[in-house]
Formats: sequence, structure tokens, C-alpha cells
Amino acid sequence: MTDPRPDTANIRIQAERSLHNEHSVPLFLTSSFVFDDAEHMRALFAEEMDGNIYSRFSNPNTTEFIDKMCALEGTEAGYATATGMAAIFASIMGLLKSGDHIVASRAVFGSTHALLTQYLPRWGITHTYADMADVSTFEAAIRENTRMILVETPSNPGLDVVSLAELGALAKRKGVLLNVDNCFATPYLQRPADFGADIITHSATKWIDGQGRVLGGVVLGRADLIREIFLFCRNTGPSMSPFNAWVLSKSLETLPVRMDRHCANALEVARFLEGHPNVEMVKYPGLPSHPAHSIAMQQMKAGGGLVAFTVQGGVEAGKRFMNALRMASISANIGDTRTIVTHPSSSTHSKLTEEARLAVGITPGLVRVSVGLEDVRDIIADLDQALRQS
Repeated sequence: MTDPRPDTANIRIQAERSLHNEHSVPLFLTSSFVFDDAEHMRALFAEEMDGNIYSRFSNPNTTEFIDKMCALEGTEAGYATATGMAAIFASIMGLLKSGDHIVASRAVFGSTHALLTQYLPRWGITHTYADMADVSTFEAAIRENTRMILVETPSNPGLDVVSLAELGALAKRKGVLLNVDNCFATPYLQRPADFGADIITHSATKWIDGQGRVLGGVVLGRADLIREIFLFCRNTGPSMSPFNAWVLSKSLETLPVRMDRHCANALEVARFLEGHPNVEMVKYPGLPSHPAHSIAMQQMKAGGGLVAFTVQGGVEAGKRFMNALRMASISANIGDTRTIVTHPSSSTHSKLTEEARLAVGITPGLVRVSVGLEDVRDIIADLDQALRQS
């Protein structure tokens, strides 16, 4: 088959088979690989030929997972990491140096915020935050030493959306790299490379796995950039395990059908919440009421599987709502087959100051719902009875 479509490629791309010609690629649980002779070993280390040396560098299972992700995202190369935050860290440290500057969206995951504010300054890498609702703030923040624009869209947990087309054009015009965290949309719903992104990162722990089983991350992009990230990771060691890569590769084969159901369920949940008397505000990219709905629908196939809303009555009402849930799980993860509810201000974003949380719309009563694959009537019934007790 020549040039299969992405949804076919993510099923049909496979690593090398063993002598048994198995239909499903086996696990390659090995730390190292055997060379035919001394010359074969020398040629592989000299990169004069392709092959596996050590599983920190590459492994048939991680290679298969990366190849599938590249096919889905439309990128040239990639590297798989142990976690999503390892992917974010590698995408920055593999490309930037002391004295460089990042323009980042203010609405980022709590650990990404900590990375930008607490750790990168130790190595002389500074940042300026910009407003996702106004792309001109990104341009205004660019300096002579700016090397990267870093965004996640939709954002965590407030589901803010920024125009990738505008950011892609800005990055190209200014000669800086555009690094997009595409975790919340997945490559099935959104392909940042189509809008000019140079680097795309994912926490594969979320929708890519889709069943809450393993940790993982991946960095994708232009081959020359991934080469630098690969060298950084090869020497610092945040590599994905072969087992996790095998699990994630198999999960990708069902990503489209899972995301269709997640999105359909989330849209119904969002519509329900929007009409509920105990809900102050609902934010979902697929709703016309979302401030960037038109942008979201231009760059995404659907609104995604996450819904954010504010419970009427503030933080105490939010706690009562959480405690009254009967079916939905209270967990910090997202992207599971099971519906998950999180209170960001007391968990995922608790390390931020109240001022920083409010700046990105994380109010004390904000609740994030990762809408699962259950019958949507059961999801809504559980949310409804909990809201009535809040």
C-alpha cells in the first residue's frame, strides 16, 4: 500500500516481526541488542547504517509507536519519552541554551508553569507570558533572544484556544520555533504541523493510551530539530520503556473511534451543564458560547473530550458536588474510558498562587470533567444528582 491515510497508517504501521510472522507485533523486552561482528557494531555506533544499539536510544516497540504518531501528526520524526512532562522538558532543553527566551501562553499545565518559573531560570532560560485571547500579545513579547513560542491548545484546565494559523505565521515571520502541546486535542482532532508548528508534544498517558494504564510522552517535528532532542535524550535518559510503547502503539489503533465517542459524549454533557440551574459557567470548544469557538472549529475536527464548568456557590459547593458523585471517578488523570472529575485549584494547579490561577480562569469553583465512554445518559445522570446536592 502506498501513502495510506493517517487513520490507516496508525493501524498498519508495524515494527519488524520475529521469525514467527505474528500478526500483532510482540514485545521487545531487551535493554540491548547483539551485533553480527565488530564491524557491524562500529557501523551502528558511527550511524553509517540503521539498527538498534540500546533501548535508551531506540527499540522496535518505541520505533513503531513513534512512526505511528508521525503518520498521525504529519511530521518527519519523533522521540518517545517516559512521561508527558519529560517530553515538554526535552522539547525545550534539547533546543535552547542559556540566554534564550520563551514566549509562552499564560494558560499552561501546572508542571509546565513550574518548569518555566522555577527550573529553566537556573539555566538562564527566561520566559514571558502572553494572552491566548490576543495573539498580538505574543508578538509584543518577542525579544531579540526569543527562540521559542510555547502553547497548549486547548489549554489545561480552562480549555482556552489560540489560533495556530496566526501563531504559525508569527513564528515564521519572526524566525522562532513554535512548540505546541497537542495533548488535549490529540492528532486525530488537530494537527499543529499543518499550521506551521515546528515541534508537537504529547502526554501519551492521556488520550493516546485512553485507558489509564501507562505513562508516556512523545516529541514530534522536523527531522533536524528532533535530531537535537534525540541527542539530548540519549544522553540524559528520559526514554520510554518498550512495554509502555507497545501498549501505546496498540492504543493508537483505536484512537479515532474512541475520540469520536469522547467528543460526542462531551458535547452532550456540555449542553446539559449549560442549561443547569446550579452551574454558573460552562467552557467547551464545541459550544458556540466558547469565546474562541470559531477558531476551535477551524483547527479541530470536534471539541474534544474535556468540559470545564463552575459550580454555583463557589469552592464549598464544588466540594459537595465532588463528594456526591456516585459513578464518575475523582482523579488527576484525563483521557480514560471512565469519566473523571477534577478540582484544579486544589490539585493539578494548587501550587500556583491564587492570582496566577485567576489570571487563567481557574476559579475556586472550577471543575474539569474528562468525559468517558460510558453511556452518556449515565454520565449526565451522575453529574445531575451531584449538582443538585451542591
